[in-house]
Amino acid sequence: MTGISVLGDTTAWRRDFEGRRRARYLAAGLGEAAAEELLGKERAGLDDWTVAEVTAAGSRMGHVAVSVSEADGIPTGRIGDLHVEAGHERAALEWAHTWCAERGARRVDARLAGPAGELFAGYALRGQVRVRRVGAPPEAVDGVTARPMTRAEYPGWLASEQASYIDGIVRSGTMSRERARRKSDDDFGTLLPEGLATPGNTLLVLEAAGEPIGTGWLRHGHLPGVTYGYSLHVFEAHRGKGYGRAAMAAGERATLAAGDSVLMFSVWGGNEVAMNLYTSAGYQVLDEARSIDLPD
Repeated sequence: MTGISVLGDTTAWRRDFEGRRRARYLAAGLGEAAAEELLGKERAGLDDWTVAEVTAAGSRMGHVAVSVSEADGIPTGRIGDLHVEAGHERAALEWAHTWCAERGARRVDARLAGPAGELFAGYALRGQVRVRRVGAPPEAVDGVTARPMTRAEYPGWLASEQASYIDGIVRSGTMSRERARRKSDDDFGTLLPEGLATPGNTLLVLEAAGEPIGTGWLRHGHLPGVTYGYSLHVFEAHRGKGYGRAAMAAGERATLAAGDSVLMFSVWGGNEVAMNLYTSAGYQVLDEARSIDLPD
């Protein structure tokens, strides 16, 4: 029989959790400094977790960490860790759901290191972080070039990018459209305070036969040695021609040119086309966000 009891002292769990996270980050291609910076951000929130030990026949089977907090005025449960021996995962997950529901949660979010397994198959995919270490500069796709975005092109790009960002959030089921619109205004204002001239950013226009076919936005030094690809976008009229991989190659060349060696992307749930492209290009799932509504 599986036993689950809340821990008073979480020191051993924290040590194990951090070790597993660090190993995952390094295996995905991040360097030591980038992995440590991510861990530092996670450490800041560990005091908010309630951690339970999972046992069977007196032996420790693993741990599950949970919390409940307000999200848009609604109590939302969160699973920050579920690392349990085979055969006891389901009991740990059911305990987490019950614990969250008893504290008023109507939904449970889970952040998973790597792609979800069968245990979380019933959770809706909200988003992924993908990452890949870039070696030698990739060859450009025949006929496709990348150039800096001009000042005249920037306002139209910004409006289109914000609309696409809002649509992606809503499609994933993460937020309402109004809340997504507020998030878009906040995020773009924070990330591009000086517009096209914001330091540390590369904004590109992809062209084929002299015609614009897409755009790219990359932020260098997002983590030590890591460029974050906020957007690599191929215009709808030019999709299905292999330009998605050309956009990825342009982003990888810009990453190396900026002195970084890892390219990272986020992708909203529901965007299977982008996920398939990242998989085919060798980008691993660094972590994944999923959620499930709890019954009334």
